[in-house]
Amino acid sequence: MTVLPDDGLSLAAEFPDANLDQWHSLVAGVLRKSGKEVSGAAAEDALSTALEDGLRTRPLYTAHDAAPDPGFPGFAPFVRGARAEGNTTGGWDVRQRHAVADNTAVLTDLENGVTSLWLVAGDGGIPVGSLDKVLDGVYLDLAPVVLDAGDRFEPAAQELLRIYGERGIDAKAVRGNLGADPLGHEARTGEASDFAPVVPLARRCAEQYPGLRALTVDALPYHEAGGSAAQELGASIATGVTYLRGLTEAGLSVEQACAQLEFRYAATADQFLTIAKLRAARRLWARVAEVCGAPGAGAQAQHAVVSPVMMTRRDPWVNMLRATIATLAAGVGGAEAVTVLPFDHALGLPDAFARRVARNTSTILVEESHLSRVIDPAGGSWYVERLTDELAEAAWSFFRTIERDGGQAAVLRSGRLRTDLATTWALRSKKLATRREPVTGVSEFPHLGEKPVERAPAPESRTGGLPRVRRDEAYEELRARSDAHLAATGSRPRVFLAALGPAAAHTARLTFAANLFQAGGIEPVTEGTFEESGATEVCLCSSDALYEEQADDVVKTLKSAGARHVFLAGRPGEYAGVDSYVFAGCDAVAVLTATLDRMGVS
Repeated sequence: MTVLPDDGLSLAAEFPDANLDQWHSLVAGVLRKSGKEVSGAAAEDALSTALEDGLRTRPLYTAHDAAPDPGFPGFAPFVRGARAEGNTTGGWDVRQRHAVADNTAVLTDLENGVTSLWLVAGDGGIPVGSLDKVLDGVYLDLAPVVLDAGDRFEPAAQELLRIYGERGIDAKAVRGNLGADPLGHEARTGEASDFAPVVPLARRCAEQYPGLRALTVDALPYHEAGGSAAQELGASIATGVTYLRGLTEAGLSVEQACAQLEFRYAATADQFLTIAKLRAARRLWARVAEVCGAPGAGAQAQHAVVSPVMMTRRDPWVNMLRATIATLAAGVGGAEAVTVLPFDHALGLPDAFARRVARNTSTILVEESHLSRVIDPAGGSWYVERLTDELAEAAWSFFRTIERDGGQAAVLRSGRLRTDLATTWALRSKKLATRREPVTGVSEFPHLGEKPVERAPAPESRTGGLPRVRRDEAYEELRARSDAHLAATGSRPRVFLAALGPAAAHTARLTFAANLFQAGGIEPVTEGTFEESGATEVCLCSSDALYEEQADDVVKTLKSAGARHVFLAGRPGEYAGVDSYVFAGCDAVAVLTATLDRMGVS
């Protein structure tokens, strides 16, 4: 028996050990006060949170929440990282995206912390013939280049290889990715792309450029179409398997084929889900490599990108915070390369300040927060390990349904994948509409007096395939209607908030109602009388007790004064003359849409 030295820090040693049953009992006691009669494990279930893909997060995880052995970093199944050293040798690759031919912006990024370039080329991006000018002054033996050229991947790749040769770059020093992704292009545009030109590029990379990959498995189209984490993972694995089949049938070994792939995933402000997603992705790809007979080749190379879906157009400054959390999650999750989208990404071309903040986000996390000094920082967390395992199982199940239906190309062309993603997004849209999933600055704490942030328009992206969604889209439509009304009339649509009783009785619901109506661009008026407000609609705000005493009379008075529609902030009740109710969990989008319609705001 090992006796630990007495360090003088007894902490909880004076108290008896607690057990799970005791915790359940205490939780049940708290829930009982709120009217929920539960006991035992049901008390824990009552505090669980439902996620997409049938997953649930529980309020407490213990050593009994077993998960498969994640292994060691750099070894199969690579859950803890594709490399044994993780990101501890200088942090992750800070990879910034450029979609216009701006050599100055490229050089500024590289001189101030960016370590590789992601160049969008071809239609809707940098002209292939301009790549040489964009890369003028770039030390190509030091700064990897990743191309993203859609169906123009072959000429773009040939041009980049020509530039390497013309500048005398040693083939062994070349790093990056030529960005061939036929299925990703098809997902974006609906246009089938030929896989045949990929093979010679992959073979050339395998034979001449050991540090250069030919293909990207881009999962962003599925994420941006509203897919869940498991759907994003499942579709990416199905795509990777399709590419493996094509390359090995063309004569490359499994090891050579795996070495030609890099996977691109979205990182969101849901930090634990992002961490688990990247860890699960490596486990899934390791399983594919194992089944193919090359378990040592299953170290998935990962490029994480801050989610475009979560970037808002209103109050875009909050995007800096979202991007910081997403970047932290990507780093903790073990991504080798991370792209931080500028906070104004949803508004058009980012300005110099936005690009600076984006690149400094990684710098602060690596250099000042020392995030990269630890390999797999989340490893060993019962919650993270269990979530990783459950997400991997859900994603593998989705992958198998894709394979059952003929593979990734087949489900794209049949429309099945579109339907699956749309179903998921419809469910999530309901959470957004009811504000169960809040969007700060948009559905929560909106600022109607905010000065719009304006940017030059970004190049138009190719469309025609899967849709692109945003979390703010329903509220953005409402706010745009309000903006148009303001421009046409000089004022926003208004609602009068009628506070009953003392501040202690009405403040909470007054604040709630003001927040809700502003989310739809409707200005709440709290001063003066209803007649002075210029509003045609009114919302009563007070306590349930005062509603019982005063609501009926107040509503009658308001309608006599010209109120066309009367809301009551609180759960539906039996109040004469009240037309509708607003409360936590109500469909805010439906309420606001109907309100603007009644006001004649088009």
